[in-house]
Amino acid sequence: MEKKRKFSGSELCKYEAHEAVKLLKNGDVSSGELLDAATKRISQTGKIINATTTLCEERARTAAKFLDNTEDSHDGWLAGLPITIKDLKMVAGVRTTYGSKGFSDFIPEESDPLVELLEARGGIVLGKTNTPEFGAGGNTFNEVFGPTLNPWDTSLNAGGSSGGAAASLATGEIWLSHGSDHGGSLRTPAAYCGIVGLRPSPGIAGGPDKDNAFMIEGTQGPMARSVMDCALFLDAMSGYDPRIAISFPYPKTSYQDAVRHVPSKLAIAFSPDLGGFGQVDKEMDNHLRGILLMLENNGAEIEETCPDLSELEKTYHTLRGVMWATAARGLPEEVKRHFKPTLAQNTAFGQSLSIDDIIDANINRSKIYNRMVKLFEKYDVLACPTVGCMPHSQSEEWVDNVGGVKLSGYMDWLRFAFLATTAGLPSISVPVGLGPRGLPVGLQLIGRPRGEAKLLSAARLVELTVGGPLGPIDPI
Repeated sequence: MEKKRKFSGSELCKYEAHEAVKLLKNGDVSSGELLDAATKRISQTGKIINATTTLCEERARTAAKFLDNTEDSHDGWLAGLPITIKDLKMVAGVRTTYGSKGFSDFIPEESDPLVELLEARGGIVLGKTNTPEFGAGGNTFNEVFGPTLNPWDTSLNAGGSSGGAAASLATGEIWLSHGSDHGGSLRTPAAYCGIVGLRPSPGIAGGPDKDNAFMIEGTQGPMARSVMDCALFLDAMSGYDPRIAISFPYPKTSYQDAVRHVPSKLAIAFSPDLGGFGQVDKEMDNHLRGILLMLENNGAEIEETCPDLSELEKTYHTLRGVMWATAARGLPEEVKRHFKPTLAQNTAFGQSLSIDDIIDANINRSKIYNRMVKLFEKYDVLACPTVGCMPHSQSEEWVDNVGGVKLSGYMDWLRFAFLATTAGLPSISVPVGLGPRGLPVGLQLIGRPRGEAKLLSAARLVELTVGGPLGPIDPI
């Protein structure tokens, strides 16, 4: 394992989330002390990486004071642990901008149901993390707060759209942070910043906004510094809520218990380029092949294979277009006039789709799903890059060349994210060491339908094989 980078934050910030929760439940630390540590760390790193853009410290202190002074109150999955929420979900009384100038002064009166659930289970919301405008794009920047920078190299992109969450976790500002994912919005920043990001199956963790209640392409999910912490956060996020049309009941066994039972053998279908669908830089390909060899030497059964994904490109873009056209319909014109060019293009594309386009996308999505189900009859997970290239300059909105191939559209460098989204499958990005330039590399594992428990267990095996989580760092 590579030598870990320097970390100058509080000792409390070094703890993994599940360790901090144990301290809270044992009475060895208070929520107030954790807030002290987090706010101090944010003051150290905030101006450098610009990850946690809105603090609600007074609100958090009030919650912490209640928990710390009420007998037997440190219960629930999170037990009084400070967390942050991506700036796409409402937190009552806290500025919520969606990364849009049109909502720069919006303060909601009520919280999103997922936020309410997390607070009911012991989470203390400390602030909101940065996101591109309405979560559109693989680079986190907007006209309200500016860009979030990659803490491993602040000249580089932190990924998006959950870049604020990922960068904050990587620097030890917080122990757990909420993310969301459509086209890799949770997975790409996890890979770029060296943390763990899980895109669950639709309905497992929260849901879409109430005006688009049956949308399944975008999901909410946990982001953390380790697989166990990711499982803890998913435990806190899960459960049925009648306000969320697609929500599922809480599982019989906790996700943390699943992670504690690491499989002795793992059957992995490895596809370095998803059958030619995704482009990969040579340094990324070489690094991941080395990781797969480590797993094979550790007992995993690995075969290079991939199902037919010939319909994936058009299917994904059609479904994504429908989502953006639907989301934009309810927005006032004074908000839409602030759209960045790529967001305006997304909306226009969705509005141009024909009924035949949409029917074809739904038929082809079913074909892709059925092929993946067939794949999982033999394999536990499908492994591939989270993203085909290393982080690029923050000044570039997207990558136009990967693996020597000129890309035709601004989403093309994110193609490895499309499969899980289109097929509604759980997917996780796990850090697997540092690449040749000293930057973190993420391995993506795609799991069986509703197979979050086994996916997390497989991810833990990968984490153990490469030497464990990277841990928090000082930004440079």
